[in-house]
Amino acid sequence: MVEAVQGAGVVVTGAGGGIGAALARRFAAEGARVVVNDLDADRVKAVADEIGAIAVPGDASAVVGEARDALGGAVDIYCANAGVGSGGSEAAGEDVWALAWDVNVMAHVRAAEALIPGWLERGGGRFVSTVSAAGLLTMIGAAPYSVTKHGAYAFAEWLSLTYRHRGIKVHAICPQGVRTDMLAATGSAGDLVLQPTAIEPDAVADALMKGIAEERFLILPHPEVAGYYQARATEPDRWLTTMNHIQQKWEAGE
Repeated sequence: MVEAVQGAGVVVTGAGGGIGAALARRFAAEGARVVVNDLDADRVKAVADEIGAIAVPGDASAVVGEARDALGGAVDIYCANAGVGSGGSEAAGEDVWALAWDVNVMAHVRAAEALIPGWLERGGGRFVSTVSAAGLLTMIGAAPYSVTKHGAYAFAEWLSLTYRHRGIKVHAICPQGVRTDMLAATGSAGDLVLQPTAIEPDAVADALMKGIAEERFLILPHPEVAGYYQARATEPDRWLTTMNHIQQKWEAGE
């Protein structure tokens, strides 16, 4: 059992399935009091009924107040997990870019704005951001997703460096492929890049619990991402050439 989780009031957004549902199940199993949120009211209610959580369906950007009421007090751990896997290039419509920015970045900002003052007042709180390895690296065929996941990672990093001395813990989860509906929707790009090493959502939950126990900011359910991230930082042209070869394979339908 993870001591920091036992008895904590936890909110998980995007919890109707996939990673969010796996996180919610694991928090409940660890003895937390869990609020689950999703736009799909039926799916999130099913998860809540399964694990004894409280369902608060609706927009993730507006869940904090209702979650506090449901928990009868403070939110101790907030998991900003809801996301959209917007594909496309620079030519993706502005509505596609706007939705990706709103869900993948601004929902995190709004949650932090609602939570940080109370956490500073009481001297603690924990913000968990489901980012993606795309936020450290990139993803072919998905400019809006890649760019906004970089933004989500940058915001989590900023929160951590700004507030860690005041008791606020931040974790950024950055998996590669995870067997979810979002992965299935990536089509041939996901088949090429992500499917070969895809893991189950429960493995992401396991990695998060280990990261919380060890108080680590960066959580890599696929450990090999650390090497890719290092290569990107130290040999950017070589790394970009490698990624471009993958791009060419995708374009060729290989």
